[in-house]
Amino acid sequence: MTQWVLSGFGDEIDPDPVVQLAVLAALGARHLELRSAWDVNVVDLDAGQLDTIAALLAERGMAVSAIASPIGKVDIADDPAGERARLDKAIAAAHRLDCRYIRLFSFYRAAGSTAHDIRDEVLRRMREWATVAEREGVTLLHENEKEIYGDTPDRVRDLVESVGSPALRVAWDNANFVQVGVRPFTDGYAMLRPYLEYLQVKDAVAATGAVVPAGHGDGELRETLTALRDDGYTGFASLEPHLALQSATGGFSGPAAFGRAARAFAALTESIGVDTR
Repeated sequence: MTQWVLSGFGDEIDPDPVVQLAVLAALGARHLELRSAWDVNVVDLDAGQLDTIAALLAERGMAVSAIASPIGKVDIADDPAGERARLDKAIAAAHRLDCRYIRLFSFYRAAGSTAHDIRDEVLRRMREWATVAEREGVTLLHENEKEIYGDTPDRVRDLVESVGSPALRVAWDNANFVQVGVRPFTDGYAMLRPYLEYLQVKDAVAATGAVVPAGHGDGELRETLTALRDDGYTGFASLEPHLALQSATGGFSGPAAFGRAARAFAALTESIGVDTR
């Protein structure tokens, strides 16, 4: 049976990492995707807080699948030094927590401007970041967040291929594609599969943009998961349900809704012969 590694955004469950890890473990996950703890973003956690998280993980035999940073989720006109500083902090967190992956984004733009207007600057910064990542031994995962440069499959491919670094890969999010009018599997899977290295699990309804559990929306989850199985994917599948709250900075579900999202995903994977336990 094909096996994928289950993870999840702990701060979708609770601000307290003890609760985050307890719920994830109860759902069969041995990994945490770290976006925040104690209501502090991962790039703002100090050394002592990172040490505490490392100890909690070690006590439970768990690990971090990715540093879910907010890097690049800002206007392209903002000071680039600020994002570079946040990258350095994300890399430090990844090293401390023995984690390979760092999620990031490819910038918002001013009203009235186009994706083409910011392309050159986006690529310049991404090349710089990828060079740093190569040196530091980490892999950057670009997430297709709505309203950034790389929010559609063609621009995600442009970004990854133009940068041309093994340290820049794709974190695939079906729901985010739906929210920009894309049919994820139909319009984007074949285009992006060569670069797809991480799966973020949520679904959305095309008519409203509402986020729903996997398989309950228009995100073509079954088609996507089946193709990944057939392609030999064996990486992480990280739950990011957004069932109670969704905002530009993240989302929240709470323990009960997070469990509902996990069960919906498990029903899908079990039905196609994929084990995530």
